[in-house]
Amino acid sequence: MIGLATRLALRAAALRERRLSIVLFHHVLSAPDALLVDEPDIARFSAQMRWLRASFNILPLRTAVEQLCAGTLPARALCITFDDGYRDNALNAVPVLRSLGLPATFFVTTRYINGGMMWNDRVVEAVRHWPGTQMELMDFGLGTVGLASGRQHALAQLLPQIKYRPYADREALADELLARSGAATTRMMMDENEIRSLVRAGMEVGGHTVSHPILCALETRAAADEIRTNKSDLEGIIGTPLSSFAYPNGQPRRDYDARHIAILRDSGYRCALSTSAGTAAQHTSLYQLPRFTPWDRSTAKYLARMLVNYFQAPSCVDETVSA
Repeated sequence: MIGLATRLALRAAALRERRLSIVLFHHVLSAPDALLVDEPDIARFSAQMRWLRASFNILPLRTAVEQLCAGTLPARALCITFDDGYRDNALNAVPVLRSLGLPATFFVTTRYINGGMMWNDRVVEAVRHWPGTQMELMDFGLGTVGLASGRQHALAQLLPQIKYRPYADREALADELLARSGAATTRMMMDENEIRSLVRAGMEVGGHTVSHPILCALETRAAADEIRTNKSDLEGIIGTPLSSFAYPNGQPRRDYDARHIAILRDSGYRCALSTSAGTAAQHTSLYQLPRFTPWDRSTAKYLARMLVNYFQAPSCVDETVSA
């Protein structure tokens, strides 16, 4: 049950200003995973959706953006989103969402539709299957990574060190780690039929680039190709225009800047989502809508964190200045 204090606080927040909360997920796992402790399994995700449904007015993203612009957003408006295009979204998340009558938007990276794994998943599986108690990675400039104190700890150490390497280096490193671990490549991402199944289930599909690069690390033309090719490919799969986009990684200035906002506008996108915490008000840029992921396992703490996020002002870039 949701406590009276939490309910009153949410009502008071709604009376102050009509703001849009957007929550972000990646996986909904079939069972808990010791290496992906922040990713919910089906039971945990179902509980979270019930908590949100009891406290917020959950809207399709397209509808919420229209109402945000028009000043007609309902109190406690919220949207549910997923990034990357994992197969478990179609297999595990959508059945829960449909059972509860909840809409969501799925931002899909297209390079891996026909197989393969994103760089971070290759690193995860390498750590999971690595033989022995330490990873000798001096030839990659990563030193020695111990596994005895926990593989999740090792993974938390490795991923940030690899994420911002040049794209080609990052890909090659992830491939080599997977090969050295002896782990096999598995299909983790949705295929075309599974993407179409999202639309048949009443969900929205949005753009997320072809290969999930850090856009700021690319030349402007290459970034434009990533955005436009992804949009064209997804529109060909689902047969309808895309109106929303999510920036890979999604931090303002570090991962995207004004150049990419201009490309999105020119490509016909109506809005874009960052991973800057906070909520959107009527004055918020539609191309820098904030998102947030609460992670607490109790109802009260989960919703309390949502409430704190409600009043946080998101970061943004100056859209008039090319970074």
